[in-house]
Amino acid sequence: MSKVTRADFDKYLMGVYCPAPFVAVKGEGSRFWDDAGKEYVDFGGGIAVNVMGHCHPEIVAALESQAHKLWHISNYMCTEPAITLAKNLVESTFADKVFFANSGGEANEAALKLARRYAFEKFGPQKNQIISFYNSFHGRTLFDVTVGGQTKYCEGFGPLPGSIVHADFNDLEQLKSLISKENTCAVIMEPIQGEGGILPATQEFIEGVRKLCDENDALLIFDEVQTGFGRTGYFYAYQYYNVEPDILTSAKGLGAGIAIGAMMARDKVASIFKPGLHGTTFGSNPLATAVGCKSFELVNQPDFLKEVRNKEVLFKKSYQELNDKYDCFKEIRGAGLMIGAQLKDETLLKKITSECLNQGLFVLTAGHDVIRTVPALNISESDIKEGFVRLDKALAVVFNK
Repeated sequence: MSKVTRADFDKYLMGVYCPAPFVAVKGEGSRFWDDAGKEYVDFGGGIAVNVMGHCHPEIVAALESQAHKLWHISNYMCTEPAITLAKNLVESTFADKVFFANSGGEANEAALKLARRYAFEKFGPQKNQIISFYNSFHGRTLFDVTVGGQTKYCEGFGPLPGSIVHADFNDLEQLKSLISKENTCAVIMEPIQGEGGILPATQEFIEGVRKLCDENDALLIFDEVQTGFGRTGYFYAYQYYNVEPDILTSAKGLGAGIAIGAMMARDKVASIFKPGLHGTTFGSNPLATAVGCKSFELVNQPDFLKEVRNKEVLFKKSYQELNDKYDCFKEIRGAGLMIGAQLKDETLLKKITSECLNQGLFVLTAGHDVIRTVPALNISESDIKEGFVRLDKALAVVFNK
């Protein structure tokens, strides 16, 4: 097979992405290399997916071992990896039951369907309203983009699903004015808005949302696709807030780079799903769930999660040192290894991320003015420091210093 180039991407793939001007060919730990042999420090982590970095030997071994046993089989069959992973998740969270999908978007689609079906059976068809929050992001299905509070993702795809309303994040009074015991079936929220700009919910707000849901017989859905699986320094972010949802969605770090999603729920809600009401061909895939089991084993350890919280301190300190030097950030926020640095001048965002690539550093963006860093959870202190050396060089170019 002939060598492919970056130009081949534009020639053969649909233009739904704006990828870097090179082809990534190899990764190890928190570094990767392009087709010209250039090395990059990876502060993007596959968009908060590669919790153990690139090609972690134990993850690779789990994948190889399962590949010699069973790749895929009909969902008419039970498999050991799927049962084991579900057991691990249930025993480590509020949930009683798990449904496996292939992505965060599919997990959220399942959660929203379950919430509406639950309300339909318990209260009647009129109780179908879903409340979400502006600047949220819940995936790319039509249902997900409608529930997500960003018009740019659903404009032009109408007609859209109905009975969906939005409130301002962290505005409890506005939510009170919208929620209804007669009509609201669920409130869905990210404990920390990811794509919207790394915006954490306040403790008062998240407790208030739980209380309002209880008072109005509405289900509370936490979208922890990005905040979950150790990303915030807790196995799931709800454990930091000490507020439990009725339904939780998970993906990204769950598979450490292999495609998998999960929707978890309490028994009273999960029991509504009967055979035929929902399903998936590839969900519970033995390869994906075997890797999920190994990812769970490595991440859900008290000492490991404590180290993630320690690295949060180093990241925020390093960002602050750059801010002292360049006076370029309005706010540095986030939790664990989900950190956002909001720029004072949003017009510089693209220029900074582009220059980071020139300096051998990969960072992400969130919203229209935030540099987002969501690296591997096991990133070394030396890689963190080297990454900030390269970010310093990038900012020096942008600010002509």
